[in-house]
Amino acid sequence: MLTDFVLLGLWASLATAHGTVSGVVADGVYYTGYSLNFQYMNPIPTTAGWSIPKDQSLGPLTPDQFSSPDINCHVSATPGQTSVAIKAGGQLELQWTPWPESHKGPVMDYLANCNGPCETVDKTTLQWFKIDGVGLIDNSVQNGKWASDVMIANNNSWTVTIPADIAQGNYVIRHETIALHEAGSQNGAQAYPQCVNLAISGSGTAKPDGVVGTALYKATDPGILINIYTTLSTYPVPGPTPYSGAVSLSQTAPPAPTASATGVPAL
Repeated sequence: MLTDFVLLGLWASLATAHGTVSGVVADGVYYTGYSLNFQYMNPIPTTAGWSIPKDQSLGPLTPDQFSSPDINCHVSATPGQTSVAIKAGGQLELQWTPWPESHKGPVMDYLANCNGPCETVDKTTLQWFKIDGVGLIDNSVQNGKWASDVMIANNNSWTVTIPADIAQGNYVIRHETIALHEAGSQNGAQAYPQCVNLAISGSGTAKPDGVVGTALYKATDPGILINIYTTLSTYPVPGPTPYSGAVSLSQTAPPAPTASATGVPAL
């Protein structure tokens, strides 16, 4: 049973929280993501979502941390201990906890091959290639309509296609939104990367080149240091260009999952 002291600390941390990917749906099957509550449970649930228990406030990574290993999957992140099973070409729905409407910005997805079990992978060796990246959608409305607005409108969820030509294997998906409400000032952008282990099956052969997490962004990138409260004609989505097999979806409200995952998928 949680003590009053622990409950008070938990409430205080959640009061300033921004969000985590709390659930994942792959081809209609639901998998539990990560929750700050897990650190207070015994035993701690086994999930595909990477753990970030040291991020008590669920706050952001700022540009002065872009050269830190934390940029891969958030503060002191450790690998998930199971994986989400999905076929190449399938759709993956990532479910956020409630997201602040003021935190406007892009939504991006990257994959990295673990080249072995993702449960023990060294995050600093992961080579990320982008499979999705959406930024400013409509500049005709006040402060713009952004990918984050679409995510919020779709029950705080974002759906990404796993490219059909990707080689079978164990991968980590790095799903991220960057809040730009304070990005007009140096070190004001707020990155929220979240990672989930995937077991991708299929007959594809593509093994795209990627970059390590610390090479994804610079503090002065035009999509990082930007005032979104001016009239923007375009917005350069941060990070590498999506690889040739990437597919961007028109986001719609996702259907309810038809089953919940059990066991550990095997390739």
